[in-house]
Amino acid sequence: MSLHTDRGAHYFRATKAGEIDRDPLTQVGRALAQLGVEPIGAYSPHSPSKDGRLSTPHARGRSERAFGTLQNRRVKELKLAGIASIEAANLCIREVYPPAHNARFAVEANQPGSAFTPIPGIDLDEILCIEQERQVGNDNCVSYRTLKLQIPASPPRAHFVKARVKVHVYSDGSHALFHGPRRIGRYDENGSLRDAKNAA
Repeated sequence: MSLHTDRGAHYFRATKAGEIDRDPLTQVGRALAQLGVEPIGAYSPHSPSKDGRLSTPHARGRSERAFGTLQNRRVKELKLAGIASIEAANLCIREVYPPAHNARFAVEANQPGSAFTPIPGIDLDEILCIEQERQVGNDNCVSYRTLKLQIPASPPRAHFVKARVKVHVYSDGSHALFHGPRRIGRYDENGSLRDAKNAA
């Protein structure tokens, strides 16, 4: 599987020469790697990519053309419809535009069924999160942004001072600490220890 995107900084890091630098990975790059998805960065809608991938410029061109439709044509259509407020525009875009757009442009799939594939045994929450490495301080705590995450007592070892751990930040704002594959702490969005009994 592969994902065609532009060369935004959230997808790739770039060298001074403008080439894609895949090491170290961005958060998106790390998640894609864990899912087995190859990221492919487009250079422009019309020029071929330097790595010789023929489909990249075409994919980027189609997306840019779609953006042009959404950002240019819709403004004119809203004006022609006499819509002059944000509320009316939002209502039109939610209830009027999608059915009309789909009726004109939607193409029936060549094959029935869903293109989505289940991934058994994979916890997507642990992949689709922010993941950063930190060193445990002398107080057996991890400093992350404005939070101080206290590592709870753990049967295998007395403390984690100076150990390298990974901080996971989830979409609901909660956090977790991992030492290797083992979770050693789970916290709410304010850094307070959550489910201390089941932290490990």
